[in-house]
Amino acid sequence: MRSLAEHDIRNSFVNCSKGEAKRLAIPRDLDQRPWDDLDFLGWRDPGAPDRSYLVTERGTGLVGVTLRFPPPQNGYMHRSMCSLCLTTHPRGGVSLMTARKAGQAGRDGNSVGVYMCADLACSLYLRGKKISQSGARFEESLTLDEQIARTTGNLSAFLDKLYV
Repeated sequence: MRSLAEHDIRNSFVNCSKGEAKRLAIPRDLDQRPWDDLDFLGWRDPGAPDRSYLVTERGTGLVGVTLRFPPPQNGYMHRSMCSLCLTTHPRGGVSLMTARKAGQAGRDGNSVGVYMCADLACSLYLRGKKISQSGARFEESLTLDEQIARTTGNLSAFLDKLYV
């Protein structure tokens, strides 16, 4: 992914108003992000523990999405798998992220969801730059390029649902 400026990020959001996009908490470390290793930019809002954001490049340009997720549940121990990168995590490492749909459907309250790595670091897990708390990823027969293509395809399929 190419490096992004704050202005580009704020203008990319498709499922919130321009005023909401103007007030988003943008990461302060944009110049330090490993852009060559990212398939999308994802971050959590430090001021709103149930909110996160995702920006990616699509054929039409940048697409930014505001996401919400429930707080982690206390209780039994289980593993979950991210439906984008297929990384498994122990309890709390995967969350159901919901996004308001774009346009009138979103204003009417409609949303879509996807189970994702709670820290939105899918790209780094794929490349072995970050290790899940479970310690490792499943051994796959796919090459890294094929895994990246699968992840970006899964993300694209989720983003397509914002417009239907």
